[in-house]
Amino acid sequence: MIDKVIKSKKPFGIIMTVFGLLIGVTFLSLSPNSKGSMAKFFNLPQQVASVKLDKKFDFAGEPVPLNEDTYERLDRELNVNAYWQSSTLLHLKLAYKYFPEVEKILQREGVPDDFKYLAVAESGLRNPTSGSGAKGYWQFMKGTASELNLELNQDVDERMHLEKSTLAACQYIKQLHERFGTWTDAAGAYNVGPTAYAKALIEQKENSYYNLNVNDETSRYVFRIIAFKEILSNPTDFGFYIEDYEKYMPHPSLKEIVVTENIQSLADFAHQFGTTYRLLKYYNPWLINNKLDVPQGKSYIIKIPS
Repeated sequence: MIDKVIKSKKPFGIIMTVFGLLIGVTFLSLSPNSKGSMAKFFNLPQQVASVKLDKKFDFAGEPVPLNEDTYERLDRELNVNAYWQSSTLLHLKLAYKYFPEVEKILQREGVPDDFKYLAVAESGLRNPTSGSGAKGYWQFMKGTASELNLELNQDVDERMHLEKSTLAACQYIKQLHERFGTWTDAAGAYNVGPTAYAKALIEQKENSYYNLNVNDETSRYVFRIIAFKEILSNPTDFGFYIEDYEKYMPHPSLKEIVVTENIQSLADFAHQFGTTYRLLKYYNPWLINNKLDVPQGKSYIIKIPS
């Protein structure tokens, strides 16, 4: 057969015939009847190990009580995020950029440093909008944002202002801590809302997040924060290696422009200061329109690359 194909001088026919013979040989070598044993079909060149949990874990200095239930919940979040490499790698890169500012504000406001990982759990350190309308680094709903004195109008949404939204988050977290008594319960209430959280505590006659039977998202929430804490604070232990030049870092020199008058065109404003409309929005994501109306007596600080 091969001789006839070769004599026909048709290269494509030769290639396909040889390919078919190779495939046939491959499948024969994988046949379960070959020497009475089943050869491996999915022979992936990797080693996947479970994350070890033989240490004490805590959130904001409060120990995590490990029983059969909490062990499995923590194990799930550590393994999911340790092996969700692309997402966790980006979290780590963005942490280099945003954590320094967040850490300063948390420390100044008397909120435990571990709450910076809550922002990772909420938004991945970006400015997404959830299906329910929550927005920004700390994922505030409009009503909560207004109660915390964040400005929301057709031109401005301060839920997407890193410094102002982090200050608001500190205020909210301290309110929850005062109401529920622990930082862990404050984190749980942050996720599901204080009214629903208080109701669950009363109905189930419990006084701890770890003992509550709540929806799956809230049940996983604090454990997810702890997982981010462990992975992002010890990245090489989990196999994440980032060279200095690969890290997303804060811009070394942003110029702050104080604006006291209306800006009819943010594109013109950007070009006036030697930058682009895209970069203006990149450094000031809280500017949500193509213009900016400035109320009398008010001012805004817009950052541009210098």
